Amino acid sequence: MNNSSWFEDLPVLGQLPPAEVIARLREVGEDEAANEIEEGEKLESTQTFGTGKTFFWPFQDKPWQHTSHTFGYLGPVAPGTALQPVRYAGNIEAQPDLKNSRIKITLDRLRVKAYPGGGMHRVLFDFYAQNQAAGKTEDLHFNLTCRVREGEQAAILGYPIFVGLNVGSEGVSFKGYSVNVKNDQDEAFLGFLDSDTFKGGLKLAAVVQPALEPLSQLALGLTRSIASRNKNVPVQDFYMGLDFSNIATRARLAEGSYLAVQIPESLGTVWDWSEWVYNPNNGQIVSQADHQETIPYNYLVFSISRYEGA
Repeated sequence: MNNSSWFEDLPVLGQLPPAEVIARLREVGEDEAANEIEEGEKLESTQTFGTGKTFFWPFQDKPWQHTSHTFGYLGPVAPGTALQPVRYAGNIEAQPDLKNSRIKITLDRLRVKAYPGGGMHRVLFDFYAQNQAAGKTEDLHFNLTCRVREGEQAAILGYPIFVGLNVGSEGVSFKGYSVNVKNDQDEAFLGFLDSDTFKGGLKLAAVVQPALEPLSQLALGLTRSIASRNKNVPVQDFYMGLDFSNIATRARLAEGSYLAVQIPESLGTVWDWSEWVYNPNNGQIVSQADHQETIPYNYLVFSISRYEGA
């Protein structure tokens, strides 16, 4: 299975056909949204002849319904109180001295504006990165799980994901895939991911480690199994390739923090990262115009720093 098809048969909620969306929403208690879609489908069927009609959402205010993401970047800063600018991840200078180096990737924020079902969520994240050690490329997966209440941030700061990841001369690839876990048995089962062993992240060496491949496949298999079970709904799926080029449409690799925000496709042409800043006094990404306003969508922040270990 290549990296483009790991979750191709397990699409996020926003990519499902109407009947499946309705069924998934009813499983987790989102009856009002399910009813709106059902009524919209009935109305559409009376006005549309033939087959192959496009599914249009009857609402646009549910953060979990979107499949697009926008990617921001916050550079390293010295301690202070001044607001810091956030930039588009493709509008920064690459850091060439990270070529053929080793890096550490941590999860620094996980914001659940709204996931299906409301209330308290158990979120399972599958993180993927390419490890380029000793001339060989390894596909690595690492699972992380946390509890977070609707509309709040997870109690996570600097959670290690990949420690000592080897970067090649072309850069690094990074992918995130989240599952909203509502199946009671699965919630209990995922408790083992809260152990200190997993909270230390996936520690890598400068050479290929044969044990990593089966461990990575186990993590991938766990995510696929959980995502396919009833009441569990995949919500976010994004991919970032970070390199050292000056190609305008790519994202560049540098030390700092990267933001992945799940937004409506319609906002893709009007979203402006210069309207958002980082407030070092409380660690929040806020509106430049109103420092009490936070990003109104699901998002996460992961950071990249040079690995200084042995």
